[in-house]
Amino acid sequence: MADGFNPQEMIDRFRERAEAVKKRNLPAVGGEERRLFIEQAERDFMDFSIIADATPTVENGILSLVIDLRPATDS
Repeated sequence: MADGFNPQEMIDRFRERAEAVKKRNLPAVGGEERRLFIEQAERDFMDFSIIADATPTVENGILSLVIDLRPATDS
């Protein structure tokens, strides 16, 4: 599987997924179903965005994703 695997392409696909979640239309549901759909979309966006911000490396066949979860500084 490592042959031809480009980790940056994977990161780019997660970035595209995050953008797709932001553009996702709400289905014609109401009440509890609507709330659950919105909550799932928020989780999907967060998960995809976190991976999209990762710095990938492949060493000796092991994929590592470095994700800085520290708060951004104002400087």
